[in-house]
Amino acid sequence: MSWKDKTCFIDLDGTMYRGDELIDGAIEFIDYLIAQDIPYYFITNNAMRTHAQNREKMERMGFHGIRDEAFFTSAMASAAYAKRYLKGNKAYYIGQEGMKEALLEQGFIIDEQEADHVFIGLDVHASYEQYCKAFNLIQKGATLIGTNADRRLPHGDGYRIGNGAIVAMFQYASESEGLIIGKPNEAMMKEALSFAHVDASDCVMIGDNLETDILFGIQNQVETIFVTSGVHDEHDAKRMDIQPDIIVHNLKELI
Repeated sequence: MSWKDKTCFIDLDGTMYRGDELIDGAIEFIDYLIAQDIPYYFITNNAMRTHAQNREKMERMGFHGIRDEAFFTSAMASAAYAKRYLKGNKAYYIGQEGMKEALLEQGFIIDEQEADHVFIGLDVHASYEQYCKAFNLIQKGATLIGTNADRRLPHGDGYRIGNGAIVAMFQYASESEGLIIGKPNEAMMKEALSFAHVDASDCVMIGDNLETDILFGIQNQVETIFVTSGVHDEHDAKRMDIQPDIIVHNLKELI
């Protein structure tokens, strides 16, 4: 079965864009999927944005025809997983509007005093006091839930610190591993498949990060397409011994 006969799970940061910089071939690739009626979803570890904010960002870059329902984030996966498997509906979070939206969609009550769970997503405006509040709730027994463990995020010609570094800070301070939901973890795949109403054998994962996107596919029996436009390149694949099914330098190669 060709990847074109499957549902495409597509990464965002490093695959569609780098920060606010469009990646060459991305718009053409999405236009191709739409024209060929190939189903697709953006499966992203970025927990900051809401459905609408993700769509609006891409529209500002020149994308067309993208639906709010096409986005599935690690915030959505984390909230859905906690709702499904953990007890308690009171939550505190470090994160932005995307994290808040995901929690409210799953029926969580935001509680800064007696939270059952503390969700850690990236918030570029978070303060030391917010970190301390989250830490104290974890110390009182709240479950630490990291939306993702990304080391770094592609941005322009360089990188920014990823949420994984923030989660690691809480793990170190609290002496608790907690839960990590986002790519490449199985929990993210289970929730993504449920969201898209498909089986793993009917999907292909397309992304730039070997540690998250490609391992996400390999470890969960999903075909992988590695595009060398973001965090890693072919040399990294050899060095890290992570072997995607297909390697392309530009998404136009898939059209």
